[in-house]
Amino acid sequence: MSEPPALPLAARLWFAFACFFRVLIDGAFAGRAHAVRDAMPALPPPAKPAPPREELAPPKQEAAPSRDQPSPPSPEPTPPAAPSTTSALQLLGLLQREGRLVDFLEQDVATFPDADVGVAARVVHEGCRKALRDHVTIAPVRGEAEGARVTLEAGFDASATKLVGNVSGKGPYAGTLVHRGWKATKIELPTPVAGHDPAILAPAELEL
Repeated sequence: MSEPPALPLAARLWFAFACFFRVLIDGAFAGRAHAVRDAMPALPPPAKPAPPREELAPPKQEAAPSRDQPSPPSPEPTPPAAPSTTSALQLLGLLQREGRLVDFLEQDVATFPDADVGVAARVVHEGCRKALRDHVTIAPVRGEAEGARVTLEAGFDASATKLVGNVSGKGPYAGTLVHRGWKATKIELPTPVAGHDPAILAPAELEL
């Protein structure tokens, strides 16, 4: 059995008013209306409203670089840090203190007789040798005696052995050892005193 069509609002108001008084007056009608009411199926629970859909913002697209727009400059390479000169100044100060090396080198010896230069050089040599041996251990680069024949294979350490004379090709090289070279194997310098300026190789002297 199909359900009857729904009544408009005005008809529902009049029908409700008529049923109200008839139920009060006519007991039989009230019984039939009550039975019809109990026979009606229960109304389904109201459907829960669907949650509002969140509008997802479209992903931002990065603008393509324009061909006319210049590209950002590449970062400049960091220049290497300057090497420390403290140790070199310390050693030079020791050579000056023990052998007066700076005084000797800064003196114009061209006007001095050779005998005077020889005497001064002997004093400088003795003092500088002492300072060097007290703080630096030195050994020859090559173990062969000077004048010996030496052959260097290709790829040798050019910083340790220097080729002189008629040099050509890529090696191996065969020649006469003219100088064995020197290398520092150990260096021990005094710890600088707080407040000391290593650039002062020798303090000025004032006699009172």
